[in-house]
Amino acid sequence: MSEYFNQGQRQLQETFETMPLADRLQAGIIAPEINPLDAEFIEAQNMFFLATVDDKGQANCSYKGGQKGLVKVVDPTTLAFPIYDGNGMFMSAGNVLVNGQVGLLFVDFNKQARVRVNGVASITQNDPLLSHWPEAVLVVRVAVRETFPNCPRYIHKMALVEESAFVPKAQCATPDAPWKKLEIVADVLPPKDAHLASNEQDVLAAINRN
Repeated sequence: MSEYFNQGQRQLQETFETMPLADRLQAGIIAPEINPLDAEFIEAQNMFFLATVDDKGQANCSYKGGQKGLVKVVDPTTLAFPIYDGNGMFMSAGNVLVNGQVGLLFVDFNKQARVRVNGVASITQNDPLLSHWPEAVLVVRVAVRETFPNCPRYIHKMALVEESAFVPKAQCATPDAPWKKLEIVADVLPPKDAHLASNEQDVLAAINRN
């Protein structure tokens, strides 16, 4: 019997009579490193979902967006990606500092395909790859524990309309985030953003929720 699955997973596999199937899939598709096909898939994406865990075991999931090549496959057992300017809370990056366990989900909605990567992350301000991504403030490296493709059955087919104008690009000025002009944060902006302080009131408009 495989030791890969935990007690809860085994309990449900037994309940729904899927244990032999689970064992076959675990042996056949879950790998300890990234193969060339998956590396090409990962580096072709302009976004991914990142799951992190804090020091209390509480999970957090974030959307990370950029240009194609947002995540770099350094080698078959290492991924790297940037942390850009955000809302100052550093939820994902802070979790990495106290608990490196991460899960990354890459989805190509046009092709209706996905790849999962789980591993242990580390983070630094002086990584040699920092200059690879314009305006990156940190670089996260992930030591791959496992990677595997996933059933595409429930992936909705969608096409990209346009990339966000706020994605940092080389030799291109990045627009300021509208929420930084809200009065509610005017007196607590970091020094680099202090010049943006204003008296805008519409919070929902600033985060596209209006």
